[in-house]
Amino acid sequence: MSCSCINRRDLGLLVLRAGTGAVLAIHGAQKLSHLFGGGGIEGTTAAMEAMGFHPPKHSALAAGLGEAGGGVLLALGLATPAAGAAAAGTMAGAVAVHAPAGFFSTGGGYEYPAFLGFTAAAIGLTGAGRYSLDHATRHVFDQSWFVALAFAGSALAAAAVVGRRAKGQAAQAQSAAGDEDVSPGA
Repeated sequence: MSCSCINRRDLGLLVLRAGTGAVLAIHGAQKLSHLFGGGGIEGTTAAMEAMGFHPPKHSALAAGLGEAGGGVLLALGLATPAAGAAAAGTMAGAVAVHAPAGFFSTGGGYEYPAFLGFTAAAIGLTGAGRYSLDHATRHVFDQSWFVALAFAGSALAAAAVVGRRAKGQAAQAQSAAGDEDVSPGA
């Protein structure tokens, strides 16, 4: 006698995917549009420039699409490895921005983006479960090789973006220090 009962593990993955995906999608939608009180692409571009991401408009689009697109795909359980990797990579950039403020989000730290990034990565690695579009499509976009490719690509992209930002900030700090060393009338 087989049981067609609801599988608790798959139901738990559905709840985790839907919640995490929704949070990411809404946050990304704020970056891409004026929905949910967001600044839209113009405001996000200005913020990216102020945070040291270059080129700022490309960075704004990548962050918005990584969060919104990754979030929607996670919630649906479609292309789950790519969705989890994209969201985790995007959160790596957010962690870099918040890291100087320490860990706890109450002080502006990286606690919240790190949690979202780890959760998205865990879902991407674990898979979407039975109650997902990946399962309904017989895991066409959820193959073993796809997991490795998605996470390797996301890690390389995140490292490049965060590294370029750090280099730019170091050059800016060095330039500012050089300007201070120049004395008037010298």
